[in-house]
Amino acid sequence: MRDNTLSFQGMQFLLYFVLPNLYFHVTTAYDILRHCGVELGKRDFLGQI
Repeated sequence: MRDNTLSFQGMQFLLYFVLPNLYFHVTTAYDILRHCGVELGKRDFLGQI
């Protein structure tokens, strides 16, 4: 990437670039919060049902 240019179509960009990065960052934020003692669970993810 850095010096290279990537070319995507819309759906390919979403499925192969955006979603993996989104999941990585969400998981990392969750891990950091848990490490700092924040009690998070499934209900926090799902919200009020």
